[in-house]
Amino acid sequence: MKISELSARSGVAVPTIKYYLRERLLPEGERSAPTQASYDDAHVQRLGVIRALIAAGVSIAEIRRVVATLDSPPESAHELLGAAHAAITPTEDDTPDLTAAEELVAGLGWKPGMTDPAVLRAVARALNGLSSAGFEVPRDVMATYLASVRAIADAEIAGVPSSSPEVAVQYVVLGSALVEPLLLALRRVAQQVASAERFGAEGL
Repeated sequence: MKISELSARSGVAVPTIKYYLRERLLPEGERSAPTQASYDDAHVQRLGVIRALIAAGVSIAEIRRVVATLDSPPESAHELLGAAHAAITPTEDDTPDLTAAEELVAGLGWKPGMTDPAVLRAVARALNGLSSAGFEVPRDVMATYLASVRAIADAEIAGVPSSSPEVAVQYVVLGSALVEPLLLALRRVAQQVASAERFGAEGL
């Protein structure tokens, strides 16, 4: 199909498609002439992924890493999950000590080599932030955190589609981008409900 047909099928404007091509988010079409290319259903699907990621607030740089993963997917579904997480985890120049982070995530069943290093560094930075602020999470509360996030993760991983790498990556990335804010909001609602039940407040 020509780029005009690709635009009609995907609902993405031609100038936007050309921008995605320049940014290497969308693979080049098959050249049919020096100034023309033909596209197929794979391009339609990729545009759907790109638009969904943009709508979820994922940056162009992060999307570029996601599509690089799609173009050269790891051999296993587990590696694909790690690559998808790494693609949307902000990159930092620091290399925090991972000792405390590794000790903590061992409570999730973690063993060396199970996770992408980027997510462990994110845990380490969060722990460093708590320490810098002089805020300590009580041990019983941290145990509840671990049990809760492990239960959430088990349910989510059970639902990862296996039909194609693109569908799986889209599920993981969108799940992270869209569901994490929901989890935060639900946590705050739950805190207010628990507070009302404990302290007898009728409303805020």
